[in-house]
Amino acid sequence: MPGSYTLDTKLSGALGGRTAQAFERAFGHRTVGDLLAHYPRRYALRGELTALASLPLDENVTIVAEVLEVRVRDMRQRRGSIVEAKISDGTGILTLTFFNQKWREHDLRPGRRGIFAGKVGDYRGARQLAHPDYELFDESVQPDANDAAARRWVEAPIPIYPATSTLASWQIAKSVAFLLDGLGVVDDPIPIEVRAARGLHGQRDALEGVHRPEREADWKAARRTLRFTEAFVLQTALLERRAELRAHHAVARRPRDGGLLERFDAAMPFTLTDDQLDVGAQISDDLGHPVPMNRLVQGEVGSGKTVVALRAMLAVADSGGQSALLAPTEVLAAQHLRSIARMLGPELAVELMPTLLTGQLPAAERKKALLRAAAGQSRIVVGTHALIGDQVSFADLGLVVVDEQHRFGVEQREALRLKGAEPPHVLVLTATPIPRTVAMTVFGDLDVSTIRQLPAGRAGIESHVVPLAERPGWRPRVWERLAEELVLGRQGFVVCPAIEPKVVEDDGESEVPADVAGPATSVASVLAELAAHPRFADARVAPLHGRMSADEKDGTMRAFAAGEIDVLVATTVIEVGVDVPNASVMVVVDAERFGVSQLHQLRGRIGRGSVPGLCLLVTNAVPGSVARQRVEAVAATLDGFELAQVDLELRQEGDVLGADQSGGRSSLKLLRVVRDGDVIADAREVAETLLAGDPRLAGHPALAAAVRRRLDDEASGYLSKG
Repeated sequence: MPGSYTLDTKLSGALGGRTAQAFERAFGHRTVGDLLAHYPRRYALRGELTALASLPLDENVTIVAEVLEVRVRDMRQRRGSIVEAKISDGTGILTLTFFNQKWREHDLRPGRRGIFAGKVGDYRGARQLAHPDYELFDESVQPDANDAAARRWVEAPIPIYPATSTLASWQIAKSVAFLLDGLGVVDDPIPIEVRAARGLHGQRDALEGVHRPEREADWKAARRTLRFTEAFVLQTALLERRAELRAHHAVARRPRDGGLLERFDAAMPFTLTDDQLDVGAQISDDLGHPVPMNRLVQGEVGSGKTVVALRAMLAVADSGGQSALLAPTEVLAAQHLRSIARMLGPELAVELMPTLLTGQLPAAERKKALLRAAAGQSRIVVGTHALIGDQVSFADLGLVVVDEQHRFGVEQREALRLKGAEPPHVLVLTATPIPRTVAMTVFGDLDVSTIRQLPAGRAGIESHVVPLAERPGWRPRVWERLAEELVLGRQGFVVCPAIEPKVVEDDGESEVPADVAGPATSVASVLAELAAHPRFADARVAPLHGRMSADEKDGTMRAFAAGEIDVLVATTVIEVGVDVPNASVMVVVDAERFGVSQLHQLRGRIGRGSVPGLCLLVTNAVPGSVARQRVEAVAATLDGFELAQVDLELRQEGDVLGADQSGGRSSLKLLRVVRDGDVIADAREVAETLLAGDPRLAGHPALAAAVRRRLDDEASGYLSKG
């Protein structure tokens, strides 16, 4: 019935339980608003065919094509028949195959056009779709110069939706159309004056235009409106959250004269960079106010973020408080503890009693760590997600430091925050430089500080691409070059994407791009290769990967840091935090299998002292491919901020804030940070102005409802990377 649904109506009440379950399983959609925000990914025309030659193997596709011929033949090996239909785009041919469905012969007649969907396979060198879904165009509607309705039908764009094997594009279109027919009044979250100034449509018109356009201009105008709406609602949500955090009371944390921070600074054997001093001053100012700090520090690899964070912890310790440092892996947590103890020196380390708390600690050590944290003996507690456990308590938690925060969800961060009697200050660190548009979109509720400068005395890093696609004979030279560094008394890393053949490392942070294929080189295969190489007969070579226990990983890292291991053959567990100044060479095998930011992080493990670094990016990617461009981009510059922008431009749209970046699938619908920086900035400015005059959104109920829906969505984790 028209007008019977709102955006908050449950799909089960609108479409029925079975259909609603299908949408929830496939896409997580639960409400009418969720499904109406499932926008078409492209549009086809009935007179337009699809380039079949470009269809990727093993991917689900939706195409428009014409039936050329149909034939039925008996199966050779068993009883039954096969219907084969050839469809074409006018140049290429694709075969549709159906088993024991003879009636298809009468349905798929030559000359008929339609939409076909299925997984592209290969049979004897020819592309095929086995048991595809399809919807044929209505033969009774033919283009007629004198029939306006028929012309409109022929010319109307066909929405092609992101689909699955269980929900075809046209099935989604039918459900969307049914919901639009029954949708009541849609209140507009964008104030009318804002819409008018930008020439935007109302929300109801925009939904009609994007899902049921009569011409190309309709969906283009609709997407423009919906893109701004998405940016505006998101920025309002982020700014509201920022204001909410600042409304809480926190204990001001100021260092005391002659206290821990002053003593640490006096004994510091190096000079802080200007950027470290500036960011330290910003943090000190935040800590000195009775409002919770919520600051992100982004810094180049090796720029000294840890010492900046440690100075903040010392200021908190001076006020009698404790700090908790949350790290994403056991290796990184242990590395942080060692670095902090080393920087503090014996005297301060005894006073502060920095403690490690991870899930794999032996029971006796874990009990001691828990007691130190609860009694306030340990002023600095470093750990993994184990810090969030119910058994962990603090006497006076004043500061939470989250390292490589994109690996943690909102629930984890909030659970740690709640362990303070009053909201603790929060400092977020990332070594992945963030382009401005991403900072506004993902970290819009945080104050952002940047450390670009590297400490003096670094010898630098040379990076080279080893292009095996053109120069397969260069691989032996890679191992020769590694051996030459060992002769000089230095150490090296070899990084592989897999642990064993066919077992790719899954550390929750995989960036394996979609454009690489073939088996991945493994730690096991490289260990065997080096063991058989005469230049490594006396070398001490050891593995490091995620399948090892915490004790094994920590022991290996300690041995490597102590110079007892010459070559570490590892997966990306060494991506961040590992600091061994004598390590001079890094070989990344199958470099095309890593993302730009991962390669930059990995390279940052060398060149950390006075020993010059050499990074060899070994790749099988062919020249001109996007995979090769990623590797070449990393080799061309050491500037992480430049690479962050390159990364945005090289990634496929939709991956920018997907699992790689945010720890979950992207919650962005039409908005793309690589393209829509101006839209995001404009929306943020409008949201700031609106919230300044109406912080509770009392006068904007439609916007308040849209923000609530945004926060109720699965995207709630995405909104809180800080």
